[in-house]
Amino acid sequence: MTEGNFTARREEDWKEMGRFITGGIRRGISSKARRNMREKAAWFPQAFRQLTGDLNTARSNGFDPQLIERLNRLTLEGNQLLYGSRAFSVKPFFRFIFRTFPRAVRSRWRSLGACFLIFFGLAIFTALACIRFPGFVYELMSPWNASSLEDMYDPGNPHFLKPRKISTDADMFGYYIYNNISIAFMTFSGGLFAGVGSLFFLASNGIFVGAAAGHIINQGFYRTFFSFIIGHSPFELTAIILSAQAGLHLGYSLFVTRGLSRGAALRKAGKTALPLIGGGALMLVIAAVIEAFWSSRHEIPQSVRFAAGAAAILLVSCYFIFAGRSGEGGE
Repeated sequence: MTEGNFTARREEDWKEMGRFITGGIRRGISSKARRNMREKAAWFPQAFRQLTGDLNTARSNGFDPQLIERLNRLTLEGNQLLYGSRAFSVKPFFRFIFRTFPRAVRSRWRSLGACFLIFFGLAIFTALACIRFPGFVYELMSPWNASSLEDMYDPGNPHFLKPRKISTDADMFGYYIYNNISIAFMTFSGGLFAGVGSLFFLASNGIFVGAAAGHIINQGFYRTFFSFIIGHSPFELTAIILSAQAGLHLGYSLFVTRGLSRGAALRKAGKTALPLIGGGALMLVIAAVIEAFWSSRHEIPQSVRFAAGAAAILLVSCYFIFAGRSGEGGE
């Protein structure tokens, strides 16, 4: 094989590879270049393998060093394009927030409604029971936990009169993140136990919230209690319910496989549940921010905090009802 024949036979492929790489790397992967890359997704790996073979051929035959350098440069840049990390883009993130996540929630509104009914039904029932029978709360939590709740929401407690430092707020933010994520993870992963675990954590959290609310109402601290929780609870409680919904979906797939093996059905259910878990995690982060830096600010008038909480409830409701509806029927 002569160098001239080799170059003449492969020159057009090298030029095509060079144009492709130039559009993909040197121009920052523009939208036009991305479309071109998608169109040639099957061509590029094969062309890259041929390019590496051409480089080995040129080296083994001792061809012109300039040709070897050219092929080596193309190979390095092709390797970067094929295996290198993509530049960060906020577009997929916003697509998930404003389309994928709310659509995933709406697509399973029946199971979501069932989870809401279980959680808030038990919470309201338990709260009314504790209000009617004050001693019942000690069947659901220890006297120490009940006393801690009283200290936390007692407006006569000195901590209500002292604004927290920013460093303390940041510490509490970390604690809230850890606590919320732990609860959501247990609720979701409990679905692997045929859904029973998710149902247990959903019900137990609803009962605890109801018991806490009933006990605090009996103590007369309901204004400080509700003004504290109303700001972040629309995000936090919704995220926990979504985690339970996703876990129950996993458990359901173990019994209703629709002709698939249990492993395949579980993997398919996992893909369906993934947007619920991802969106729920983001909601828990939002809840932790609000809880650490807003809800704990007792110096803010309660009327303002109630108004902000009502706005948060409206915002979450409108988000799941209306977000991502454009073009929804076509997908």
